[in-house]
Amino acid sequence: MQTSQKPIPQHLQDFLDWLDIERGLSSKSQENYARFLKKFFDWLKKNKLQGLKPHELTPDHIWNYRLFLSRAESLKKSTQNYYLIALRSLLSYFTEKDISSLPSDKVKLAREKEERQVRFLTLEQLEKFFSAPDTSTFRGLRDRAILETLFSTGLRIAELIGLNQEQIKIPQGEEELEVSLKGKGGRIRTVYFSQRTLQWLSQYLKARNDNHDALFITYLSEKKKTGAHRITPRAIQTMFQRYVVKTGIPLSTTPHVMRHTFATDLLTQGVDIRTLQEFLGHKSITATQIYAHVTSQKLREIHQKFHSGKNLK
Repeated sequence: MQTSQKPIPQHLQDFLDWLDIERGLSSKSQENYARFLKKFFDWLKKNKLQGLKPHELTPDHIWNYRLFLSRAESLKKSTQNYYLIALRSLLSYFTEKDISSLPSDKVKLAREKEERQVRFLTLEQLEKFFSAPDTSTFRGLRDRAILETLFSTGLRIAELIGLNQEQIKIPQGEEELEVSLKGKGGRIRTVYFSQRTLQWLSQYLKARNDNHDALFITYLSEKKKTGAHRITPRAIQTMFQRYVVKTGIPLSTTPHVMRHTFATDLLTQGVDIRTLQEFLGHKSITATQIYAHVTSQKLREIHQKFHSGKNLK
């Protein structure tokens, strides 16, 4: 191990480069790590520790930072963990680069009292949501195609935005469309477009009169359909807010809730967790375990309905 003479905050750019090259994280993920670590760097500065070098970091520093997140910032346990995971990753970087510092396991995560709850839409709510766009307009047709695509594929919003027209080769007959794409962490997976979704995509694409590569676009002038550019995450979030208010479904409905709905629907139809992991493109089964409560509920219902114990005398 080598002793670095650079203060901890000055290692940030090298750490972000490591996330890019060694971990394969997207630029957005790198931005998030930088934002989460800024909280720690600001805490160091506030406590006149901005010159602290990696080898000078102690368990007491970590403990006091955890107290700061919990008490001074009054953050939820789950939010505290975002900041702590970023710090843990920075210590992992030091270890991999043979820079003397605390091991990453010295950063304990906040213990959450309740398991993370997954928000998803029921089929009735989905039907309301799908019917919200006015498909007699170009924008409404595009929005319907987006909603159908999210539910059919379970795509993350960044993956949806990254789709190009050339990837959508609508097959003849009753076949679904398989598309391979690079998802989070550079992992390749296959997603599936249902026949229902392809019908809406076909209508939407026929209404296009531009040559932009992107599958989903926004026009600078909707009326004249000019100035096409790739749709942004903010535009999709605004679209969701508009239809949420219109339909009266839960205000917490976001693009990611559609991914949860996709996953929950598959589980209730009998898909196992390991297969769901592949559909969602999760690197670790741990990330998929948040849906386990759905499986447990389904098993309980099946047991209650079919187990012969209730017929014993």
